Amino acid sequence: MSGTTESLAELERRAARHRDRPAYGHDALIACDRLVRIFAKRGGGDAVEVQALQGLDLLVQQGELMALVGASGSGKSTLMNILAGLDVPTAGAAKVAGHDLLTMDAKARLRYRREVVGFVWQQTARNLLPYRRKRAGRADELLDLLGVADCRDRRPQAMSGGQQQRVAIAVALANSPAVLLADEPTGELDSATGQQVFAAFRRANEELGTTIVIVTHDQAVAGEVRRTVAIRDGRTSTEVLRRTEVDETGQESLVAREYAMLDRAGRLQLPTEYTTALDMRDRVLLELEEDHIQVWPDGNENGTGTGTG
Repeated sequence: MSGTTESLAELERRAARHRDRPAYGHDALIACDRLVRIFAKRGGGDAVEVQALQGLDLLVQQGELMALVGASGSGKSTLMNILAGLDVPTAGAAKVAGHDLLTMDAKARLRYRREVVGFVWQQTARNLLPYRRKRAGRADELLDLLGVADCRDRRPQAMSGGQQQRVAIAVALANSPAVLLADEPTGELDSATGQQVFAAFRRANEELGTTIVIVTHDQAVAGEVRRTVAIRDGRTSTEVLRRTEVDETGQESLVAREYAMLDRAGRLQLPTEYTTALDMRDRVLLELEEDHIQVWPDGNENGTGTGTG
């Protein structure tokens, strides 16, 4: 078996360095640590437990504009409802702007929803509520910022779908929330209108500094943010980070790189296309090198990377 063999003393030194690290998520605006949500569903008269979140880890820094993606049933909507204060986790830890989402009582949760988070639903009818008079000045500023100042005195039915969603963003921002959450905000819009709505999110993020988390199936939206986190089977699985690079001629280009997520328990979800290509099933062989870990299909010890599984 190839690889670097480390002494017990060196492994202990590494473990000590890990123990000296700051607490997980200490500097994050949103910190989910091994988050679990279990629902009881009835089927045929019997209650069946469904684990919507299975030890999910997620950190979001202040000022980020990011997207959460995943197939139906992956757990992304459950996570969004927990962050919005609409649902309570079963276990683990979840904090938003210093608020512990597991220990809040009903009164604190209501105050949290009013003051800490803003929410934009896919259905515009759920978003558009009358402004309070004392917020009129703030409302005018936000409507102007988002390019819908002319909708100030219109009723929802007198606006287009894109205008309704941009006004909905203004409503969600009225109380200056620490976090703006959006659940499929472009799901009922055509692509051109969806781009206008996303431009409003970007403007709110850049000019107001609002942290924004968007749940979406829209790949065009997911491709516009600097960070896209995919959720699979109740855990974060992959993360795409995008950055602007300048080549030798001075031309700028957006470079995207995909990473597999390593959770707090050390679990790693390998992409299905990778495990299928190498026929990886049930277990894999790990080899620790000086600066990386090799992953081999079970039964392959010759270093060729082509096992039979």
